[in-house]
Amino acid sequence: MSIVVAGSIAYDYIMSFPGRFREHILPDKLDTVSLSFLVDSMRRERGGVAPNIAYSLSLLGERPRVMGTVGQDFADYRAWLEAHHIDTSAILTIDDDFTASFFCSTDRENNQIANFYTGAMAKAALLSFKDQDPASIEMAVISPNDPTAMVQYVRECHELDIPYLYDPSQQIVRLSGESLCEGISGAAVLVVNEYEFGMIEKKTGLSLDEITDLADTVIITQGAEGSLILSAGERYEIPIVVPRTLAEPTGVGDGFRAGILKGCVHGYPWPVAGRLGSLVAAYVLEQHGTQNHTFTLPEFVHRFRAEFGTDKTYEPVLKHLLTFAKENNA
Repeated sequence: MSIVVAGSIAYDYIMSFPGRFREHILPDKLDTVSLSFLVDSMRRERGGVAPNIAYSLSLLGERPRVMGTVGQDFADYRAWLEAHHIDTSAILTIDDDFTASFFCSTDRENNQIANFYTGAMAKAALLSFKDQDPASIEMAVISPNDPTAMVQYVRECHELDIPYLYDPSQQIVRLSGESLCEGISGAAVLVVNEYEFGMIEKKTGLSLDEITDLADTVIITQGAEGSLILSAGERYEIPIVVPRTLAEPTGVGDGFRAGILKGCVHGYPWPVAGRLGSLVAAYVLEQHGTQNHTFTLPEFVHRFRAEFGTDKTYEPVLKHLLTFAKENNA
């Protein structure tokens, strides 16, 4: 059985602004914004939502498959993913274009301003879950991607009866209210941050209760306040893990989703799955870039116990993780 992560694949251009964005934004001039920020550093990193999630899943011992479209400049990135036990067989190269690119500036308060160049991602609808042996897919992920492809993938998962995690996040602004309702309806899990959830409510006209009726589980991340999991009438408040050092927030949500997915495919209780997500997110926060963190499963379990204690709910999962590590050489 497999996890197939469909979503953007990109190069990230990460820039640092030494000041505060808010000091240069005039609230009464938002209709005529004209800003330029002089940044003092820039790095090119491997990124994109799909491989970011897949990379953290690989650290958790899974062997996920990434499904997406890339450009002529992808060879080194493909080799990197395969070296980290990520299946790239569902990645399609578009020879006459470049891989999508994410340009992000972060200020000293970890606020971000970003732009995204679509590139080869615009051809994502050429791929289909129908070509991925649907019976073998334990969980699909429909994450930010070409909007047409996202709508197509939702319909394919409905048709093929593939459980899926729905993560529209950055593409909520491009998806219609009808498409968002269709994606949420029947999703095994909906994951967005609290601002994005407000956008969904506005675009769909649905209330929180109505959205939780459509999706099996709704997860709302709340930054430093942790995350909220609503499932089967239960409400779970998940704390954050305070990072040991603070590098930058890019990719933190993708790390959190990897922990959630690990819990989903192995049937872990939501309070534990949520905490797995929080801990992976902390590892991401502690490094620059979205795929530069690393840990072994024994190290991960040790830190989990140090952060959250040895509650009886946690221990069966932690023992399973250690057994899983031995059986899968992770």
